Amino acid sequence: MKPGAEGAEMDGTGRSTGERSSSPAPRRNRGGPKSLPQPPRHLPPSLPRFPSPPSALQRDKQHHRNQSKSFSPLLSLSLLSLSSSSRGSFSAPAAMNIFRFAGDMTHLTSILVLLLKIYATKTCSGISLKTQELYALVFLARYLDLFTDFISVYNTVMKLVFIGSSLAIVWCMRMHPVVRRSYNKELDTFRHYFLVLATFGLALLVHEKFTFLEIFWAFSIYLEAVAILPQLVLLQRSGNVDNLTGQYVFFLGAYRFFYILNWIYRYFTEQHFSRWIACISGLVQTALYADFFYYYFISWKNNAKLQLPA
Repeated sequence: MKPGAEGAEMDGTGRSTGERSSSPAPRRNRGGPKSLPQPPRHLPPSLPRFPSPPSALQRDKQHHRNQSKSFSPLLSLSLLSLSSSSRGSFSAPAAMNIFRFAGDMTHLTSILVLLLKIYATKTCSGISLKTQELYALVFLARYLDLFTDFISVYNTVMKLVFIGSSLAIVWCMRMHPVVRRSYNKELDTFRHYFLVLATFGLALLVHEKFTFLEIFWAFSIYLEAVAILPQLVLLQRSGNVDNLTGQYVFFLGAYRFFYILNWIYRYFTEQHFSRWIACISGLVQTALYADFFYYYFISWKNNAKLQLPA
């Protein structure tokens, strides 16, 4: 061993620790550990903004949109077959509950029965023109959003069918050269304009939002509840009721009954369901049919012609 090498130590590579290594020494991170990203500064708290609760008309539109997301070919096929006589074809939302669907179809059936009576027999005997004018006003006031708010093809077509059919019935009873001769003007003397003024005043006082569409929507609901009064008064004055007229009034009352079941169903299946204006008006409207339903059931049970007490 060479002198001076006693104190030399060997590293793990066989080199003497006293000798300089030709490989460069690892660089040290003089900047220290990398700094972590700073979280964003918290903005000063602001008062929460709570949106105004939707109106009943807006909730109903949203309910229709949610229903129209799914599609049932069987339901659409049944709607197409039932609406073929109204010269229109449409597709429908499939998630609609059975009570609402039954109500819509019953309402449509009542209109088809009335159109069949007018166009097949060329007579409007036993039909109140004032009730038909009230229903035309109901549909025109309720469907003011027809060209501004699209919900579904089914909803749009049903609106057009109800508006078009009601206006066609009024035109036939007033202008058709043959049909208008059979109109019982002497018996149809109910002052229906009082109903229009009273229900419009009620809509101005009792509504969910003071907006143009909401007020006219409430007006249409109130007016529909009492629009059948001229028709019932005419039938009581005439006494005897023909078969088609009796079926028309029966299906018209059954339509509102199914809608009450629809509201009950939605009350127990939806979290925020509030349609108290429509529910109360629907109960009033159904109560007006109670007397007619009783005599209709008696005539059906005895297989006799429908007669109402004068």
